[in-house]
Order: sequence, then C-alpha cells, then structure tokens
Amino acid sequence: MDNCSAASMFLTDSLELELGTDWCKPPCFSCGFDNRGGGSHFSGESYLSSGSLKRLILNLDPLPTNFEEDTVEIFGIQWVTETALVNSSRVLFHLFRQQLYNLETLLQASCDFGKISILHSKADNIRQQCVTFLHYVKVFIFRYLKVQNAESHVPVHPYETLEAQFPSVLVDELHGLLLYVGHLSELPNINLGAFVNQNQIKLFPPSWHLLHLHLDIHWLVLEILHMLGEKLKQVIYGHQFMNLAGDNLTNVSLFEEHCENLLCDLISLSLNRYDKVRPSEALMSHHCPCPCIKELWVLLIHLLDHRSKWSLSESFWNWLNKLLKTFFDKSSDRRRPSVPIIQPRDPLGFSWWIMTHVASFYQFDRHGTQDEMRQMESNWNFVEELLKKSIGVQDGIPEEQLRMHLHCCLTLCDFWEPNIVIVTILWEYYSKNLNSSFSISWLPLKGLTHIIKSPLSMLEMVKTCCCDKQDNGLYKSSSSYTIFLCILAKVVKKAMKNNGPHPWKQVKGRIYSKFHQKRMEELTEVGLQNFFILFLLLAAVAEVEDVAGHVLGLLNFLKPSFITSPLIWKGQVAFLLMYIQKNLDIGVLAEKFSGAFREKAKEFLVSKNDEMGQRQTLWTLLSIYIDGVQEVFETSHCLHPSHEKLLNDGFSMLLRACQESELRIVLSFLQAVLARIRSMHQQLRQELQKENVDLTAQSSLSAKERHLAAVASALWRHFFSFLKSQRMSQIVPLSELADAAADFTLLALDMPSTAPSDLQPQPVISIIQLFGWDDIIWPQVVARYLSHCLQNSMLCEALSHSGCVSFQALTVRSWIRCILQMYIKNFYVPDDLFIDINPEQAVEKEYLGQLAELTRLLFKLSEVKNIFSKAQVEYLSSPEDPTKALILFFEAIGITYGNLQTLSDKSAMVTKSLEYLGEILKYIKPYLGKKISSAGLQLTYRMMGILVKSWAQIFATSKAQKLLFRIIDCLLLPHTVLQQEKELPAPMLIAIQKSLPLYLQGMCIVCCQSQNPNAYLNQLLGNVIEQYIGRFLPASPHVAGLGQHPVLMALRNSATLAPMSLLKKCIIQVIRKSYFECKGSLLPPRLASILAFILQLFKETNIDISEVELLLPGILKLLVLVSEPQVKRLATENLQYMVKACQVGSEGEPAAQLTSVFRHFIQDYGTRYDNQIYSILETVAALDQRVVIHLLSTLTQSLKDSERKWGLGRNIAQREAYSKLLSHLGQVGQDEMQRLESDNT
Repeated sequence: MDNCSAASMFLTDSLELELGTDWCKPPCFSCGFDNRGGGSHFSGESYLSSGSLKRLILNLDPLPTNFEEDTVEIFGIQWVTETALVNSSRVLFHLFRQQLYNLETLLQASCDFGKISILHSKADNIRQQCVTFLHYVKVFIFRYLKVQNAESHVPVHPYETLEAQFPSVLVDELHGLLLYVGHLSELPNINLGAFVNQNQIKLFPPSWHLLHLHLDIHWLVLEILHMLGEKLKQVIYGHQFMNLAGDNLTNVSLFEEHCENLLCDLISLSLNRYDKVRPSEALMSHHCPCPCIKELWVLLIHLLDHRSKWSLSESFWNWLNKLLKTFFDKSSDRRRPSVPIIQPRDPLGFSWWIMTHVASFYQFDRHGTQDEMRQMESNWNFVEELLKKSIGVQDGIPEEQLRMHLHCCLTLCDFWEPNIVIVTILWEYYSKNLNSSFSISWLPLKGLTHIIKSPLSMLEMVKTCCCDKQDNGLYKSSSSYTIFLCILAKVVKKAMKNNGPHPWKQVKGRIYSKFHQKRMEELTEVGLQNFFILFLLLAAVAEVEDVAGHVLGLLNFLKPSFITSPLIWKGQVAFLLMYIQKNLDIGVLAEKFSGAFREKAKEFLVSKNDEMGQRQTLWTLLSIYIDGVQEVFETSHCLHPSHEKLLNDGFSMLLRACQESELRIVLSFLQAVLARIRSMHQQLRQELQKENVDLTAQSSLSAKERHLAAVASALWRHFFSFLKSQRMSQIVPLSELADAAADFTLLALDMPSTAPSDLQPQPVISIIQLFGWDDIIWPQVVARYLSHCLQNSMLCEALSHSGCVSFQALTVRSWIRCILQMYIKNFYVPDDLFIDINPEQAVEKEYLGQLAELTRLLFKLSEVKNIFSKAQVEYLSSPEDPTKALILFFEAIGITYGNLQTLSDKSAMVTKSLEYLGEILKYIKPYLGKKISSAGLQLTYRMMGILVKSWAQIFATSKAQKLLFRIIDCLLLPHTVLQQEKELPAPMLIAIQKSLPLYLQGMCIVCCQSQNPNAYLNQLLGNVIEQYIGRFLPASPHVAGLGQHPVLMALRNSATLAPMSLLKKCIIQVIRKSYFECKGSLLPPRLASILAFILQLFKETNIDISEVELLLPGILKLLVLVSEPQVKRLATENLQYMVKACQVGSEGEPAAQLTSVFRHFIQDYGTRYDNQIYSILETVAALDQRVVIHLLSTLTQSLKDSERKWGLGRNIAQREAYSKLLSHLGQVGQDEMQRLESDNT
C-alpha cells in the first residue's frame, strides 16, 4: 500500500484515475515505521508522504482510486456510496462514536505479551474503520455534494431537501464528534513503545491506537471543514449548536475554534515535555513525543498558511503568537482560548523553545521532505517582543536562561531572513553590561577564558562566532555575550549579502556611538576583553581597516593603568593577524605597535637587575609581541615593506637583557622567521625561473625579493651580531645557538648579499669558520651546527665548489674534537671545581645523539668514503657509537697510508692526516689538568694510543714525528711522572695502564720504520718503559697479576717480529739499568716482583743468549747479596730458566757467553762469597754439568787466590765446600779434587 501512496504523490488527478488500482490504503498517522537509515522523517502512510496534504491544498480528489464502487462497506454495513452520507449521516456518526467507545474499552484490558497480538488486531481494525469513514466523508464532499441554488422555487425531491440540509448537519455532527473525543491534552499517559513479535512485526497497545486515532480525527475534521468551505464557497450554519459566545455555529467558526483548540492541545503537550528539559539541552530536546505530533504541526503550518494567502484567515504564526501571548498578558479583558492552557513555570523560555522548534518545521515541504534551503516564513515581530522581554527584566534575567534564549534566537537567524532590529535590541543590553563576565557559577566557562591566552585564540573565537553552523553545545561552551556575537555576525553577513553595505553602516553607527572617552575609562579587564572580541568580529565580517583605525583611536581613551595591559597587546596582535589574513598592508598598525615594543624592550634592558615583578610584567608584553610577529611572518603570503618595521632595534636591546629561558623563546622566534623568509625566497626564485613570465610579473616578483632582502638585513643587523658575540658564553642555550647559527648560514647561502660586510665576500664560509671550525667553540654547539649544515645538500655542494679545499678536512677535524671533548662539561670554570663523574652520567643523551647524527652525516663526505674505500675497511653507513667510528677512521687512515706506493702520495697523505688532527693536544688538554674525569682520561688515552699505533707509519715521517714526540711527552711523560716523590692520580694511572700497550707498539713500529735511526725516539721509548714498568708491578710477585702488566701485554699483542724484538730489547735494557746496576749496598724496591716479571717475560718470549748475557750478572749478584727467601727463590728460578734456555741450540757445548758470565762472576765475588758461589754452581751443575766443568780452572784458581790472600794456609772449610761441588761433576770432579790435593803450592 505504501508503494501505491508514494507513487501517487506527484501525479495529477486525471493520471491518478488511470492507475487501475482497486484500493489504496487511506493515509493515517503512524510512527511505527523503521527510520534507522535516517532517510525519511515520516511514514509512507502519512498525510505528507502519501500526497494527501498536497491534494487538499490543490483541491484534488482526496482518494481518486477509492470509493469508486456503487456500494461501500462502512462499520461492517454496506451503504450506497453516492447517498449514504446524506441519507444516514446521523446514523453513521453514531456508529463512529460507538466504534470509538469500543476502542476506549480495550484500554481496560491488561496488555501483556500473550494478549498484545489480539488487542493490537482489534484496535487496529477499529481505527481503520473510523479513518476510512472520515476519508469517505472527504471523498463524498469532493465528488457527490452539489451546490444548491437558494433562489430556485421549483419543487424538489426529498433527497434534494436532505442534501440541502446536509452541510449544516455535517457541521453539527463534526462539532458533536469533537465534543465527544475531547482534547488531546486530556488523554491519559500513553506508552508509545511497541512489542516486537518473532517475525519482527511491531504490535502496539490499544492506547497507542487511541492516541493516533484522535490525531486522525482532529486533522481529518480540519480537512473536512476546509473542503466543505472550498466546495460550497459560502458560510454554513449549524442547526443544533451555538458557540461559547452565543453565536450560531458555522463551518468557519468551527474550523477556527477547532484549530485554536488543537494548537492549545499541542502547546500543552509541549509544555509537559518542557518541564523536563534543561536549558543546556533545549535545542537538542524536541517538543514532540512522536513523529505523528511533529507531522500534525507541519500539516497545520501548511494548511493555515495556505488559507491565509487566499482568504482573510490568519497565518500559522499569527495563530501561534496569539496563543503564546496569553502567557504574558495579565489583563482580564483579552479573550482567552476556549481550552485553558496550563501556565508554564517559565513562559518566556518556553516561548523561545517552542518557537525555535516549530520554526524548523518550515523546512518540510508538502510531501514531508526536508529542505534546509527552503524559503521559510519568519516571525520576527513576535521574536522581537520575546527578545525585549528577555533583556528587559528589571532585576536582570539569569545568565543560564539568557543563553538559552539567545541560542534559540541564533537558530532562528539561521532559518529566517536577516533582521537588524534584533541586533539593535541586543546591543542596547550588552553595551550597558560590557564589564560583565556573563558566567554561570555552576558551569565552567570554556569560551572567553581561552581568549586571554593568546591573540590566536581571540581570532579563533571570532572565527567560531562567524561560522555558518554553530555547535549544539554552544550553551556550555560560550557565554550569552558570545552567542550575541554569533547573532551579530550572522545577521550582518546575511544582510550585506542581500542588501550591500547599508546594513553594516546601520550596525556600525549603533555600535560606534556607544564608545566614547567616559565609556572607555569605565571598562574593566573583562570589559576590555569583550570590547576587543566585539571589534575583531566587526572587522572580520565588514571593513577591517575602518574598524582597526577606530579601535586604535579608542585605545587612547583608556585609563593609564591599562596602557601596559597584556590584553591591549594581544588585541593589537589579533588585528595584525587579521590584516594578514585579508592580505592587507600592516603599515599603520606595525609602526605603532613596534614603537611600543621598542620602548618596553628598553625598559626591560634597564630593569635587568630590578625587582622581578616589574621584569615579569614587561616580559609578558614582550613575549606577546614576539609570538604575534612570528605568527604574522608565518601566515603572510608575501612580505611588504611594513614587515621590516616589526623587526626594529628593540630586539637588539631585548637580547642583551634576556636570561636563558627568555633567550630560548626569542631564538625560537628567530628560527621561525628565518625559516619563513628562506621558504618565501625559494618560492620567488621558482616563480622567476618559470618560462614566459611577463614584465609586470617580473617587476612584482623583484619588488617582493627586495622586501625579503630588507627583512633579512634586519635580522642580520639585530640578531646575528648578538649570536656572534655570545659564541663562547654560557648565557645563550647551546642548542638554540647552534640552530640559529645554522639558519643564518642557510640564509647566507640563499641571500648572500644581505649578510653584513664583515662576513663578505664569502659569508657562508665565514659563518662556518665562526661556529663550526673554531676550536674555542663549545663542542655541543659545533656538533649540532655541523649536523644542520651537512644535512643540507645544497650547502655541501656550494662549499665543494667554492674553492674552500679544506672544507671536508676542517669538518673532520671539528668532528674529532667533538668526540674527544665529549666529557668536558665546562671550558671556563676553575680547575679545582671539576669533580670526577661516571662515564654513564658524563655525556648527556642529547649530545650523544647529536654526535651520532654528525658521525652519520660525516661518513657520507667524499673524502671519508674514499679513505674507507682505499683501506678496504668495513664502512659503517649508520654508525651508532661515535667513538667506535673514530677508531675505525683512524685505523682506515693508517691502512690507506700503508697501501700507498709513491712518495708524493704518501707526503700528501701525511699532510692531510695532520690537517685532520689539527691542534689535537689542545682538545685533550682540559683532561690533563687538575680536573679529574675518569671517562675523559680513558677516552683520551685510548684514542691517542690507537692513533699512535694505527698511524705509526705516518709518525715515522719527519713531518709527523714532532707531533708524536709531543703526544708522548704530554700523555706519558708529563712533569708529574718524572717527579718521583709525586704519585699520579689513580684515574690517570688506570687510563695509562689500559692504553700503554698501544703506545709502546706504535713507538716500536715508528722506530723500525724510521728512515734514519732516531736516538731521541729510542730514548723516549726507554723512558716510558722505565717510568711504567715499576708503577704497574704488583705488590706481591703473583704471576696472575703480572699477566695484565701493560708492558708484557704490548709484547704479547705485537703482530710483527721486528717491533717486538726492539721492544723486548728495550725492556731488558731498562730492567738491567734500573734494577741490576745499583751502586753500593742500596737495593731497588720490589725485587721479587721484577724477578717474577723477568721470569714471565722469558716464558712468553723466546730467550736470546744476548739477553741472558745482560740479565744473568744481575741475577747472580742478587743470589749472592740478598738473603730474602722470596728473592732468592725467584732469582734461582730465573737462573735455572736461563741455563735451560742456553742449552737449546748449544750442540753439546755450553754457550761461550754463559761461561764468560759465570767466570766474571767468580772472579768478582769468589774471594768473599765462596760458599754462596759454590751453592749457586751446584744448582747450575744439576742442570748442566758442562757449564761448571768449563769453570773448574777458574774455581780452582779462585780457591788458591783466596788462600794466598788470607795467608793462613789451606782453608779447610772452603776446600770441603769446593769438594762438595766437585762431587756433583762425576769423574771430572774427582780428577780435579785429586789435582787440588796433590798440589803443594
């Protein structure tokens, strides 16, 4: 059925007759349709969707395909279609009331799920019969009712007599029916919910059917009365009834009375819902309990407005206004509606609420289709009265109510044509209350509080007020004043669109006239805030220059205490930004505002040491200016000469007065402006490079470029000179200093002519020299600055082609310095203030990350890539550890040098390598003073040790040897080492112990590689070993402790034989000189440890007879002179190891050098220490009898010389000891014993 009704919506009467459909279900009210898709607002069976309303207004057949048979079934009885209503109208209406009664009786039955199906079926059947009857009445009037000729005197048929009386009878019956059904507001509370059965069919209780049948009756009675009047074109009097005033009842009076009653009922239903509505939810809470009530409102709107156009009847708004006015009219003589309406608790709020919701129904056309662009009838006259009541209450209406009223008014402004009068009415109120905050105590205000934070939030507020569609949460988010501004913006915009500038002039005159000197002096902080928002909104919707000029004039009237108010500065910034948004020249505003900034910057400089309160006040104003100017540059499409005015010498004064936190803000501003200028310059260059650019465009672009250059020059003048002067200070935050310097470098690359003269002719290189290559700049600054530079491919390319051949080398040098100085916290504090710190805490994560980034970028340089390529070392494209990367780099250079063949290439490589290092000893010098940093010392000694070892071949050249000598003198042989009475600091000793093998190995390689023997270098090597061989000996001679001795580790890790042999020779010479050549009876310390060291040395290396020749005399001497058991034991072990070693390769004969050593030993000590000598030789004999046998002649002669010396004859004790030794020599010993006995000398 729905399809049938929908298909007939737009068809003409003649076409409808050709549909051939037997029966279409008559339209009725129904809210049981599924609207989850949101596509339709009304059911397909409704009076709107079915086209019933359209047919009524166009005076077409109500149901062209129904009631076409000769008979019709009504209330279960067959009736003659063409005569039933004339012949039996009273019977039919009686049956109608009986059916209505039957439906009412169903309400008494309990409605549970078991009975709902039957009750729904019965109630629906009754309702359909009643609705069908009323539709039959409409069809009967349209098709069969004839207009009677009152002047005819011809005898008529009885039916004609009844037919002539029928209109009056019908009016009486309709009136009686209305009296019977009563008012909608009198119906009991009805549950609009439905039961849903297993087939997903909705089943409604009888009460639902009763309500909707009442709606059908009320509406269809209006339709019938309207059709009756349209058909007969005359007033029809009733015969049985008079109205309440005593007048005869007519179809017109019944229509009006019923229409009034129906509107009263609808208002009463809305009142019931309004009592439960919160003001904050007024526009979101609808006044219709179901879509059918909403449809009834729409039907009334269309019908009453249609009747008012073609007759003297009143329009819908007049009907509604008349009823709503009764809430406010207290006089007794005004006629009250026939149906008393309950007096609402808030008549004004209710009137606004229902007016707004009902106005929205005008969006629905005759088919129930919503069209938001549809022209709607306005009701401004009544709204103006409401508005006056809202703001005209003597004690003032509460803010929570006023917000709701104005929100409704704003919604009506959306619906209707603009009305300047409402703006005037509201402005009269708000101009008197401008100093009010318009807040609600229990509701936090979100709107205006944000304005205070920044000028951008002011503009955002204005933008929100100017939006075409406002948020439903406006009540909670904005004050009534803000909603007024929304109304103002909407009305002015719509009025100017329709009528040009005239409405704006009206509004401007009204608003401007309220501001004069006295009024401006009365403004509080809140009032000034409201003042700025008002004028910013006017500027946004109308003439910004006119408004801004007027505001600047009005600000001169403020009280002196307000001159330094941050709000004034924010307001001026907001106007500046609005100028930029509209692409206007900011000259006038910029000149005045920048002048005020210069004055405050001067005060800020003078108040540097004054009270913090005044300084904070000034900084608040200055920061507003800084943020505002930054926003101006970032939002400007192009720069004008006036932009330069914003960058005056106030910044030069401000920078000198700022503290660290303040400098961060100013330098952040500088970076933003520099970035914007560079971006705009690049855009200009691209446009100039385009083909087919005409002369006019070229001229315009050239002018823009000049403006950019002027602004850039101002930045160089006021900012760069300060940065240059603060390169080495701690005042400027290091990261911001590096960032700003990098931005100026890129500006110099893009616009070199704008740089100051002291940087010319190559400003880019000059700046890099200042901030990237200068050794006195903080490494944190250098690392961050160079990272920025290396990231810019255009900059790197420009430097590569600029003739600066050392660009990459100098950058590498700075990188090396940054790594070596990573643990230096402060260059300029006294030495004794430095404390030792853990390596984990020594370097900030940010700096480590910066070093890693710089390393990554540096490894992309062509020189660095080339070195790694030639060295065939694994190349790290993304090195994470800068120290490991530096080690790889040093090693790669050493390998690359070793692979070179020609002398010229090697000479060039040495020069380049030394250029990489620069004054490297200066970089590490801070670690070597009184400042003790474990991490710094370990890094220094390790890196320099790796450098000495990996660059040994380079240091072997005459160019580089001087640096090697300085490294050794500075790190290994400083004055504190040479002063025996002073102990080295423990962190330094630890660092040296870990890295000494690298130095020793490197020095040995240099000695071996040197083209000419270098006595000084050999001397240095000996001095180093001499200084540290004893320092790192363990207190007790444990082999485990000796294994980590750096001198032994240097031997152990030597890769080549020649350097190892040299190192070992040097070690043995140092041991002999320092420990075994002591004069007198004073013995050196730690003899046991050095003997253990020698023993470990021989165990780890191949012993040579020449080395035995050097060390054995000392060991024999110790065996004779020292009685300490540990020393004797270790000396004996050394003796045994040497004798055993000499046996290897001796081919059965003892080494001549070994025999010579023992012979000299016997000759030196034989006369005094004969017993010790015999004991030592017994030990030797146990290992190698041949050695002792070769010494027999010397021993025998020594015995004789001893006896001769003492002159006491034979020394029996000595001879017995000698005989004991000889007994270990077998037959040779026995023979020597016999010769000695037989000798009578």
